[in-house]
This record gives sequence, C-alpha cells and structure tokens, in this order.
Amino acid sequence: MRIVFMGTPAFAVPSLEKLIEAGHEIVGIFTQPDKPKNRGMKLLPPPVKVCAQEHEIPVYQPTKLRDGTALAQIQALAPELIVVAAYGRILPDEILDYPNLGCINVHSSLLPRYRGAAPINWAILNGDEKTGVTIMHMATELDAGDIITQAETAIDPDEDAETLYQRLADMGGALLISAVEQLAAGTATRTPQEAAGVTLAPMLGRELSPIDWKRSAQEIHNQVRGLIPWPTATTDAITGDTMKILVTQQTGEQTGAPAGTVVAAGKQGIDMACGDGKILRIVELQAAGKKRMKAADYLRGNPISIP
Repeated sequence: MRIVFMGTPAFAVPSLEKLIEAGHEIVGIFTQPDKPKNRGMKLLPPPVKVCAQEHEIPVYQPTKLRDGTALAQIQALAPELIVVAAYGRILPDEILDYPNLGCINVHSSLLPRYRGAAPINWAILNGDEKTGVTIMHMATELDAGDIITQAETAIDPDEDAETLYQRLADMGGALLISAVEQLAAGTATRTPQEAAGVTLAPMLGRELSPIDWKRSAQEIHNQVRGLIPWPTATTDAITGDTMKILVTQQTGEQTGAPAGTVVAAGKQGIDMACGDGKILRIVELQAAGKKRMKAADYLRGNPISIP
C-alpha cells in the first residue's frame, strides 16, 4: 500500500519501522522541523527523520500545513493512506479528506480517555492501573475519530512515563499493522467514541512540578513517575533549595511527623512524611547544578541531621 507517514518523536519510530518491515511503500514522511538542542543549540533532526534517512525515504518538514504547500506535496505523492503517530500538528480537513482510505492515527491511550498531547503522563499522574493504544480514523476534532482497534496493558505500580512510553510505542507499531491490513481488506470497523467517557490529557508544564507533601504518598509517587523525563517533580523541603525528585518508593510505613518532614536519611534513601501519614522514600534525585544520583550518594556529601 502507498502510505504517507507523519510523525516526529521516538514514539512514532516503531510504527514507521513496522510499516517498512511489512512491505508497505512509504512514499514520503512528514515530520516537524529540526530544532536546536543542548548547550551548543545545534539543529538536531527528530527521530522520525533519522529513521527515514536510514531507509532513504523522502522527508518533508513544512512549517505550515494550511497554506496549500503540504497538500500539494501529498497530492504529488498520491498515497492511498496517511498514517499519523505523534506528529504534533493538527491536520486541516483538506489533508484529512485526500487519501482514498483516509487518515488513521496511533494514539497512546484507550480512547475516549485521554485525548490530547500527554496521555501517557496523565494516565500515571492520575494513578490509572491500565492504559493502552488506539488506532483510529482521524476527524476534524482532536482525537475524536472512530476507533478501528485497541490494545490494553497494565501499568506497573512503579513504572514511570518514560518506560511506559517505549512499551506503548512498540505496542502501537504492532497494532498499526493489524489495522492497515484490515483497511486494505475492507474489513476495518468504525466504532464511535462514547462521549460520556471523554477525558483530556493537556500538555505538561512546570507548574505541575512542585510536590505538595500534604498529598498522599500514592499521589506524590504518581507525580514523580508521571513527570519523567520532563518537567520532573521538584521539592525544596529537604534542604531549602529546589531539587528534582526522580525515583520514589512507597515503604508502607506510617509516621506521625508533619507532612514534608525528613524522617530518615541513610543508605536506602531519604524518607519523607506525607499528608496521609505514610512515608515515601526518595531513591534518586538531582540537586541544582549536579548530576542525577542515588539519594544515598547525595547524602554522603550532604548529610542531613534528623531531629
């Protein structure tokens, strides 16, 4: 099948690779423009572009989608289907309507739950026990199209968003191939999303970072896991200086200490009192201007006295 693929980050790469492995003709790849990164602000290509170049597939990086240029490029490529996976841009109706088989999207949630930019993070932030991947027909409204197929997976209680991201990316690639086969055979279903189940997953921001130790240990544990790798959870409760909290562990222990108090600090980490009277252990952290490290290693150079 002649396919135009649209995607940008690492999440989209397994989907692209699976399409190539399955023998589909990827006639062009649309991805976002290269962006400056790191200290030198060197322009770096997005992961999908790197993958495309490895397979010698033409790459298009339009800055706009509504001026007619991208549509003309797609028309010249004459795809039967457009596949989208975390492209990061909303497609105008004229592009959605162009391919004979339409446009389908690989979305990292069990729609209609978590429409939007950060479904993986919000599933963890909200303490969900399961999530999954949805392949859907695209519609004008964001992530509101009819569902073709879904796959579900449990979220491990200590799994962070970075690990779950990769698992769902791999699941999405495998599920995509099944959906494309159904489309080719004319057997793909269209199941409308239930309006009553719609929830949103907006973009993350640094305002989500500060830890409120008056919350429960479970909620804070979810916050730490859900904000990896960015913007990360932060606290100034340990030393007065803000530091990133990267890995936590629920101890199951109780304390009568006020929320936000350090109740123990040693080889296992830094134990913090939470609002529900439970102790949450900080296992890994990153102090300002320092590298990521085990909390125990941090304590060697920055001992904390417990009253």
